[in-house]
Amino acid sequence: MATLYRCRTPTDWLCPCGRVARELRRAGEEVEVVRVPWRRRDRREVEALTGQRVVPVAVIDSEAICDSHRIVEHLEWRSSQDPA
Repeated sequence: MATLYRCRTPTDWLCPCGRVARELRRAGEEVEVVRVPWRRRDRREVEALTGQRVVPVAVIDSEAICDSHRIVEHLEWRSSQDPA
């Protein structure tokens, strides 16, 4: 199961967090979504995982990955590693 720390934007089409949510679903990942506070100073849980307070952050296989582009690249890499 993956955990996605994301902003409070209510849709998956307006921000990078939504893109990651869509890609996780497309990859067939079971996802727990954690909506973080708007103010970055209140994102202590994200900071504890990554050393920074910016979202999105995905925790996949116990590895915290920040930045939407890096998360999507990781998902693409994982799908290429699956024996089809």
